[in-house]
Amino acid sequence: MVQSKTELFEKELTEMADFFKALSHPARLRILQFLSETKTCITGDISDELSLGRTTVNQHLNELKDLGLIKGETEGVKVNYCLNEATIRKVESQLSGFLATLKTCDTGTKNCKI
Repeated sequence: MVQSKTELFEKELTEMADFFKALSHPARLRILQFLSETKTCITGDISDELSLGRTTVNQHLNELKDLGLIKGETEGVKVNYCLNEATIRKVESQLSGFLATLKTCDTGTKNCKI
């Protein structure tokens, strides 16, 4: 049976790659920044606050929501968006751990691999 390329890697690496892919778009980063800066959940149209079109923002919100980076709860005809702090902490931990595995360099040696 043929495996897909992602099946060849550990689940944790595949999950991290999905998060990194979502975080690789500047619009998504800006949405996360905006939600963080407001220190509250936002009800209504986030595109009013950003210089992006409504359709564009909605597509990016869906991507962030699918990965659990944000929460979106419907209140009537509007959606209330918040950062999902548990997932943000998980991504932070995964990224820190991953970067720590890359630090194989002793700066006092000539065989530095950073």
